[in-house]
Amino acid sequence: MTVLRVVRRGSAAEMERERAARQQPRGDIVAERAVGEDRFEARDGPFRDYTRTLSMEKAEPGDATGEAWQLTETTSYRLAVPVWAWLFHFPVRSALRRRRDAYGYWWAPPDRLSARAATVLGLLCTIQVVDGYLGTVLTATLTFAADEFDRGNTAQGVLMGVVRAGVLIALVTAALADRHGRKRLLLATGLGSCLITALGALAPGFWFLGGTQLVARGLSTALGILIVILAAEEMPARSRAWAMSVLVLCAALGSGMAFAVLPMADLHIAAWRLVYVVPLAGLAVIVWVGRRLPESRRYETAAAGRVAPDAALIDRQADPEVAARRRRRLMLLAASAFLIAMFAAPASGLRNDFLKDEREFSATAITLFTYFTNTPIGIGVFVGGYLADRRGRRPTGAAGLALGAVLIAWAFFTDGAALWLLTLVGGVVGAVAVPALAVYGPELFGTHRRGRSNGVIVMVGVVGSALGLIVAGWLSDALDGRLGPALALLAVGPLIVAALVLLKYPETVGQELEEINPEDLNPGD
Repeated sequence: MTVLRVVRRGSAAEMERERAARQQPRGDIVAERAVGEDRFEARDGPFRDYTRTLSMEKAEPGDATGEAWQLTETTSYRLAVPVWAWLFHFPVRSALRRRRDAYGYWWAPPDRLSARAATVLGLLCTIQVVDGYLGTVLTATLTFAADEFDRGNTAQGVLMGVVRAGVLIALVTAALADRHGRKRLLLATGLGSCLITALGALAPGFWFLGGTQLVARGLSTALGILIVILAAEEMPARSRAWAMSVLVLCAALGSGMAFAVLPMADLHIAAWRLVYVVPLAGLAVIVWVGRRLPESRRYETAAAGRVAPDAALIDRQADPEVAARRRRRLMLLAASAFLIAMFAAPASGLRNDFLKDEREFSATAITLFTYFTNTPIGIGVFVGGYLADRRGRRPTGAAGLALGAVLIAWAFFTDGAALWLLTLVGGVVGAVAVPALAVYGPELFGTHRRGRSNGVIVMVGVVGSALGLIVAGWLSDALDGRLGPALALLAVGPLIVAALVLLKYPETVGQELEEINPEDLNPGD
């Protein structure tokens, strides 16, 4: 329990006026209710425990200030944010010390989170770190595994392509979550992915490693889909994009942890296997989260309707207009994911080859370039979540996507400082679009189809990334080994999506999921 004590001194009249003002319940970072003349508790806000009390007394004679009275305001609280509460210690303390007329902080979501929403998001962020690690472990270690098993670049490329087929597992798992629950499938995919990833440490051969990763990556992809869905179903209407940005940053943290432990691979030709042991610690994290994570309240409502179906609800789900709208939205988002992935996959996946072969970067220079240009991307993600919830998804997503694609493609035609600067700015600007567009997946589909639809979108995106890598490689070979013209052509895809966002995407900022998907409304709502 954190205790904040603020003491004010002055004349009796001044302190009485101050006391009268502070006897009004707060409505900023916390919404209070009075439980006595000078005692208040939280009616709403991200606190597990919260009390505020006032006391006024005469100052001690000879007080250094020479004032006669003092008013003491004591606030005792505990944030309902598991694991990550330390990040908000000083911002929350400052907000509680400096009372405001209304809610609104640049570092906080646009909506005041309830204790439940804060708890759920904190738990999802924790498991997202694990998912970020699971999704990166193969990328980080593949070249070291290939050395031990004496495999070349062709084998590595084939293995990465085969592993992408694991998206079919993600599709099936996400669809099952529509019938069996978000929490149950989220925990099952997390535990399964950790265990199967750990089997990679015992791999007797290159293709055994690929087989385990096919299943593990499929499960970790499903885990990521379910994390996003559960977050969208629990967050307030104006804070879903902000939540997406926080989850993306946590995934990046997990991904960075995979590279942070990678130096162990230098200890021995087989030491890369140690990187696959780390996910065993993730099992404890997932079990801990599972004991505290509630099922999505929207899924529980949908499940209750399935057990005791209401005729009007069934009619709405099967209504031809609802089905047609769902198909239009699915085609729109799937096509967008395909076109974006066709550009993004080669732009990131072939960048190191471009730097080494076309710009003659050393391994050390490539590492420095990667850290310099990738580290600030988190700023773009956070800003994107902030703007998407306050200024709208469509302008934020379209501007970030179009400008980011142009700048990143342009960088492949440059050298020297321009290459570094364009890659840096393009990455940050492009990241602004990530939370604005990522939130559409869970937003545009009803609870009964949310998992299945998002699984399809992710699957189509994976197909786009695979095709993009093939097309970019083929075009660059046809153009004397230059990657720039190939990416310039593929950059047309994100520009088309930016136009679609402005012309065809609905603006969903501030709307409840039931407003976006009326078929989820119960009769009488």
